[in-house]
Amino acid sequence: MSEAHATHQKHPYHLVDPSPWPFVGSVAAFVTAIGGAMAMHDQGYWVLFLGLALVLATMFFWWRDVVREANSGLYHTKVVQLGLRYGMILFIASEVMFFAAFFWAFFASAFYPTEAIGGIWPPADIVTFDPFELPFINTLILLLSGCTVTWAHHALIENNRRDLIRGLWLTVLLGMSFTALQAFEYSHAAFGFTDGIYASTFYMATGFHGFHVIVGTVFLAVCLVRAYQGHFTPEQHFGFEAAAWYWHFVDVVWLFLFVCIYWWGA
Repeated sequence: MSEAHATHQKHPYHLVDPSPWPFVGSVAAFVTAIGGAMAMHDQGYWVLFLGLALVLATMFFWWRDVVREANSGLYHTKVVQLGLRYGMILFIASEVMFFAAFFWAFFASAFYPTEAIGGIWPPADIVTFDPFELPFINTLILLLSGCTVTWAHHALIENNRRDLIRGLWLTVLLGMSFTALQAFEYSHAAFGFTDGIYASTFYMATGFHGFHVIVGTVFLAVCLVRAYQGHFTPEQHFGFEAAAWYWHFVDVVWLFLFVCIYWWGA
């Protein structure tokens, strides 16, 4: 950020300064891909770990720069915040289409089961989960986490820092609990990822959702750290707002997964 740019805002838009992180992130992704291929061919894991370390470092430093821009008080004008909101909405819309592909694959196989799987759904050799055991508990956990993040949001709008931190702590802990229970559920599954079309669609849909829960939990944990440091104000808190939107999206996707795959699909 040049000194002239930092002291004279000539327009309400934010023209970002040149950043090394897109290039470094591309290199990190390439190294990770090469490392993954080497690991799959039993040629060691050190390249994969190097690539993952570079990815994590890129995420940390790039996120640091974005937080600094948000805290400068110069760059996130009303116009910029509106653009960021539109960008987040479009990102969530793309995520909706991402999950739509997995639901499409599941329903296509469920409505038109082929002779290869016996013409029935679920296939006869698949023992499905009871939806009203661990999946139902996880549903309650995510719904409760949606309430706690909303509580935190309202506390922030009212400039109540204590309840903001409490709500974020509860949401992060509930997200971690969901991930732990889903890992426990996977470890007790009666079928593996390669056990046919039901197993593949089940693990792809629920597994990617689990990955999104982990990402959302990290997102909210960063917001928690920022809340302790006093970065958010009732007028300017898009970072938290984006995390809350993302978390509500994760909630809604899980409701569809629970109803369509765990309950109806079983």
